[in-house]
Amino acid sequence: MKLLIPVALLLAAPLTFAAPADLTQSRIGFAMKQLGTPVDGGFKSFTANVELNPAKPEAGKADITIQTGSISLPTRDAEAEAKKKEWFNAGQFPTARFVSSSIKSTGPNRFQVSGKLTLKGVTRDVSAPFTLKPQGALSVVEGVMPISRLAFKIGEGDWTDTGTVADEVQIKFRVAFPANTK
Repeated sequence: MKLLIPVALLLAAPLTFAAPADLTQSRIGFAMKQLGTPVDGGFKSFTANVELNPAKPEAGKADITIQTGSISLPTRDAEAEAKKKEWFNAGQFPTARFVSSSIKSTGPNRFQVSGKLTLKGVTRDVSAPFTLKPQGALSVVEGVMPISRLAFKIGEGDWTDTGTVADEVQIKFRVAFPANTK
């Protein structure tokens, strides 16, 4: 059986000023289950523009766009299948996008981001906790956002059977930005 993967996108937010992500140090991935077996994947191409001052997180913003056709899975057959109409329909919907509506502090270096995720033409409210940590010359945001693949029409037709592919997908994000040196 071909490995078929759904998934969605992401989010993020770090830093004390607006900056594009350092894509060599960043990753948007996902984890899900197919026939009860864990499957990991990711996206090779995305952009992230974020503004966050940890002292004033409510003024922060995140705008992240993923190229759905850049999906990375364990096999080429699985990647080709995931781009088809039943899954991401990458030809008609080449991008997925997250735009934040709020960021709030939940503790030291801990935050919650909420916003709109648009995937396969469907927009839903989503939210995820994340941490902000300095790592050398970088500020790194990491978190996990659970989503329902079926809420975004990922896996249509026979693939709506959650006994084959689980409905819950964990979007895992690590977004690195140059640290503020000012």
